[in-house]
Amino acid sequence: MMHLSDKLSALNVARYAAWSSKSTEKNARQAAFAFDGDVYGGFDARSLTPAQLAWAQDHVGILSGLYGLLRPLDRLQPYRLEMGTALANRHGKDLYAFWGSRIAEHLNERLAADRTPVVINVASQEYFKSVDQKVLKARVVECVFQEWKGDKYKIVSFFAKRARGLLARWAVLHQAATPKALEKFDLEGYGFDAQVSTAERLVFRRKV
Repeated sequence: MMHLSDKLSALNVARYAAWSSKSTEKNARQAAFAFDGDVYGGFDARSLTPAQLAWAQDHVGILSGLYGLLRPLDRLQPYRLEMGTALANRHGKDLYAFWGSRIAEHLNERLAADRTPVVINVASQEYFKSVDQKVLKARVVECVFQEWKGDKYKIVSFFAKRARGLLARWAVLHQAATPKALEKFDLEGYGFDAQVSTAERLVFRRKV
């Protein structure tokens, strides 16, 4: 189902065999330090101060096929379950059916105190599809990262993944409280392009 090699399959069989319904200091790690990959390389949680991590805990959400929505310092146990996995369950044919409206409802609870709630989306389409926007009571602003390739700008998956983490990191470092504040994002050569952006879609470009 996951299309894994024998080695990765054996690793994840062992992970699920050891998985417990209770996360502890011994069997779990905090999400921002547990996840690996390009996004988390860009976020670089290990270089953030305790105060910065505390701000991230209140403002950053990590979508997860197994946990739904995690905060950076929430504990998780090792697992592999991509959000797009066609895992049939009592709610339907896949994880989107399993999570249904619950992730959106949880975000509504977290944003209830905000007078003008907004969600900055730097997730992939596969993951953000798990947020039921018909239920979500917040404005959604998508962030797009493009590279100059050949004779035009285009999204390059490898770079876009790292850029998502970089933007989240920049927001934490500057405690960015509005979409407008994110227009100043400038890490690793990216710059905001007002001409191709809209209020609901912020486009950042760079030439490498």
